Amino acid sequence: MEQITDERVRMVFEQYPNPVKKKLLFLRALILDTAANIDATDPLEETLKWGEPSYLAKNGSTIRIDWKEKDPEHYAIYFKCTSKLVPTFKELYSDVFRFEGDRALLFELNAKIPEKELRHCITMALLYHKLKHLPLLGASQRYS
Repeated sequence: MEQITDERVRMVFEQYPNPVKKKLLFLRALILDTAANIDATDPLEETLKWGEPSYLAKNGSTIRIDWKEKDPEHYAIYFKCTSKLVPTFKELYSDVFRFEGDRALLFELNAKIPEKELRHCITMALLYHKLKHLPLLGASQRYS
């Protein structure tokens, strides 16, 4: 797994309980790996936004990941709530993901992540500014 170079981000990961940290590091690796396999993305910037590990691509929309003590059985991947991302994910994957409004995909700590579908969502977020004018962000069908 790629090392965390931003000390502030590393500190946030260190503060999560171990089972949560493992899940969030998996999401991080999925984001980084997806970005590395998309020819059209520039290198990601890993930073903190609202105190949460965040991933920014030049032509994409910010992706954040976090876990909240007030909902200890879940963790989430967040997207800009004013974008078309989560509404598009709902249209494509309403039977696959659990959503938090128009801003997040929620995951249960003990459940398996639908990795193929999540990679598709991450790809759309990383390319968002190139796709936002297209119906369903250019997704002609869901990945399943």
